[in-house]
Amino acid sequence: MDKNTPVTIFWFRRDLRITDNAGLYHALKSGNPVLPLFIFDKEILGELEDEDDARVTFIYNKIEDLKSALNTHHSDLEVVYDTPEYAFTKLIKDHKIAAVYTNHDYEPYAAARDGAVKQLLAKHNIEFKTFKDQVIFERAEVVKDDGKPYTVFTPYKNKWHQKLKPFYLKAYPNEQYLKNLYLFKATALPSLTTMGFTKSDAKFPETGYEKFIADYAEKRDFPAIKGTSHIGLHLRFGTVSIRQCATDAHKAHEKTWLNELIWREFYMMVLHHFPKTMDNAFKPDYDNIKWINNEQQFKAWCDGETGYPLVDAGMRELNTTGYMHNRVRMVVACFLSKDLLIDWRWGERYFARKLLDYEMASNVGGWQWAAGSGTDAAPYFRIFNPESQLKKFDPKLEYVKKWVPEYADLSKYPKPIVDHAFARDRCLKAFKTALS
Repeated sequence: MDKNTPVTIFWFRRDLRITDNAGLYHALKSGNPVLPLFIFDKEILGELEDEDDARVTFIYNKIEDLKSALNTHHSDLEVVYDTPEYAFTKLIKDHKIAAVYTNHDYEPYAAARDGAVKQLLAKHNIEFKTFKDQVIFERAEVVKDDGKPYTVFTPYKNKWHQKLKPFYLKAYPNEQYLKNLYLFKATALPSLTTMGFTKSDAKFPETGYEKFIADYAEKRDFPAIKGTSHIGLHLRFGTVSIRQCATDAHKAHEKTWLNELIWREFYMMVLHHFPKTMDNAFKPDYDNIKWINNEQQFKAWCDGETGYPLVDAGMRELNTTGYMHNRVRMVVACFLSKDLLIDWRWGERYFARKLLDYEMASNVGGWQWAAGSGTDAAPYFRIFNPESQLKKFDPKLEYVKKWVPEYADLSKYPKPIVDHAFARDRCLKAFKTALS
């Protein structure tokens, strides 16, 4: 196709699919051929600590799939390894760009990045258009009657359900417009090695979440049961459509599974309205807590060597697979921030490094919930007892035996690094002092 032909660029980011993709749909209807683009952002990749970070391999695999899918329509995916500013500077030289379309991203870095790209494009009279795609409701779509954001989940959830109409679940019919793709052959993919990474041999969950919806409510709290869909990774990178997920849950009349999707949107809304919460307590008084931050105990927690089998099983599952059962996430987070009095931000950053399904909003929200410093209405003296949690949710020790096999021989298993009763009292005093 002639290089002087005006093109619309569609910038794939957290939406790695051709079907039911809002921004791609609007790009395909823009009147210009659509040139698909993905940027391996040096700014983001440069922050990752591990050469074999499994998320990079997952994205790389999905980019290869996306290229193949576009090839069947005689198009391709231009893949650039650099900063977005450099990528667009070069694209502006190589193509006559009418507009750049993409989908919203809500994290603070993404907002700053998009602002810079918008400014760059504006200098060349190129439109930058973004669309809602990874949530059903965003930003200020579900707010109080006075227009202020909700800061407690339950009333937000109730308003979310009230607002939901079939319109919001309707899929975008992208397939009808794929003939409008730009016909070209892209340059070769940059290799993982070029970008400073090695291929991970991690196993990634499938997208087949439907079979988990019906009995999710009764199975979701038991880590030894395969009762959860592990869909978080696919939601994180947009390899499934949130509209399809919500539609399937709605059809099944399964509100518990749907409510987990709503929690995700709630935390995204909170991060949008209160961006400081990415590294400051939502309730500012909680930043006065005198954390102990014992580095040896933090290492024991990271390594799954605390002497509390449910905590240790969770951490070993995380370190081995990049996943941790949600019930166990709450237990290990509470143990770190309350039993050990280690700053929740230490745990949040460790999860950010290890979790395949890491999303800043949900991770920060979950950690602040556990520490008592977040939006949750429960008082700070909610402190999980890791032993009673074990008896309740892994009574046969099936989960523990899988991840902590030496627990069967207590002579080989470490003694608890802290006494829970002592730690609970110490935590209550520290929190009370900080909040008084």
